[in-house]
Amino acid sequence: MKHFTISFKPDGRQISIHSGATVTEAAGKAGIILNTFCGGKGTCKKCLIKLELSGQEVLACQYRIQSDLTVTIPDESRFFEQKILAHGIDTEIDAAAAIYEKYIGKASPEKIFGIAVDIGTTSVVAKLINMFDGQCLATEATLNPQCRYGDDVISRISYADNEEKLAELHSVIIDCINNLASKLYKKTTVDAKFIYEMCVVGNTTMNHIFLKLPISQLGQAPYKAFSLESHDVSAGQLQLEMNPAGNVHTVENIAGFVGSDTIAVALAVDIDSAEEMTLVVDIGTNGELVLGTKDKLYAASCAAGPALEGARITCGSRAAKGAIEAVVVNEDDIVLDVIGNCPARSICGSGLIDAVAVMLQLGIIDLTGRFAEPANLRGKVSPAILSRMCEQQGEPAFVLSQSGSTGKIFLRQKDIRETQLAKAAIRAGIKLLQNRIGLKDEDIERILLAGAFGNYIRKESALRIGLLPDVPLERIAFVGNAASSGARMALVSQHYRDKARELAGRIEYIEIAHEPEFQDVFADSILF
Repeated sequence: MKHFTISFKPDGRQISIHSGATVTEAAGKAGIILNTFCGGKGTCKKCLIKLELSGQEVLACQYRIQSDLTVTIPDESRFFEQKILAHGIDTEIDAAAAIYEKYIGKASPEKIFGIAVDIGTTSVVAKLINMFDGQCLATEATLNPQCRYGDDVISRISYADNEEKLAELHSVIIDCINNLASKLYKKTTVDAKFIYEMCVVGNTTMNHIFLKLPISQLGQAPYKAFSLESHDVSAGQLQLEMNPAGNVHTVENIAGFVGSDTIAVALAVDIDSAEEMTLVVDIGTNGELVLGTKDKLYAASCAAGPALEGARITCGSRAAKGAIEAVVVNEDDIVLDVIGNCPARSICGSGLIDAVAVMLQLGIIDLTGRFAEPANLRGKVSPAILSRMCEQQGEPAFVLSQSGSTGKIFLRQKDIRETQLAKAAIRAGIKLLQNRIGLKDEDIERILLAGAFGNYIRKESALRIGLLPDVPLERIAFVGNAASSGARMALVSQHYRDKARELAGRIEYIEIAHEPEFQDVFADSILF
């Protein structure tokens, strides 16, 4: 097979790769990771590169190398490190039925440690825990390296269409956890041989890939998990860098798209003791919901899609350096917060929700999401605001930054529609759970926002665009990476493992897409 040389600008890197490989594959080999929101299908248009000789712009995931080549990769096509939420709520751990006791014959209590791992679709968080008292000694986090196979679980399910590719995804996440563990050992001087337990949580797809269980059925109706049970596997069997005689525990899943991370969140917020009607929302590409009290709990998932993580938004990105993360109105214009305090080059999910809320407040868009005519806003908004209205790609648009590092950063009509579809999926899921119990918005006494996205959005903006039930602001609280907190609880105590099993059995899963009123509720939820 022929090999060709490909050079990357402005990196100055050069590699040799076989004929027919895509530029995305070649870039990865050169250590340059490109955006792959769509899993390399060519639909997200986020990996545009320029061919040097012709000046032609092509999609790196679709362009196959047939000759020596020099390409320029712009910043907006690169996968940058994003803000990762590593910490959750502080929880008091009940030391009853402590797991460390079963290892006392092998080591003294002060030398028995464990690692709690939360495998997210986008990020992975690992905590090194003293098994004797449950204290966290160190935390490490990184982007999930599986992102190069696609940004969402469906892309990864599609990729792993045979045992070899599933094994590849499994190997990638094992290497990732081992790398995090190695950093934890260096940070704490704890030796790997003293790690006797690991507890791993994640959505059902991440759980199955970690355990090397079949996942193809998760991508086809009725989206059944291969296993909903907890698992205990030897560390040696999974080739994890800890005591080979140690145990790896995975928490129960609830359903095909509601996994052990949701159980871990429920543990952390102690929802099975809740006297008040409580809604837990983990907003992401696949939003997970839990609603109820100690007497009865319901769960659902809602396919919000990747818009809230920057995909399908013209100038969208993850929460990386240069992304607009907040938008507020001042006296006569808007003010932006940009991650890294540098020129804006994109907008991430929290900034998107803020921007849409601001546009609604100013009358730039109406409740249907339609842009107003600039002429109709004269005298109603300031000249500075009016000057931000323009046309982009044949659609009305609102410019957020005139001097971004990649040119204008704006939202156009298509971006508003994508935001409406994403927020409608989440809001419809919540409404259908409310309908199942017979609740009005005012009946919900607590809303707990979990996960990175939920932690960074402004409550006022989420309410303004109709993402959440209409409740007073003081009823909404952020619980951070509660899944990681729950994983720590299940790591150190059999009591919490038993509680997780009980929760998995008690929580009633509702397939909201099968609810008779789904289409009507979803359509209503599209409106702001």
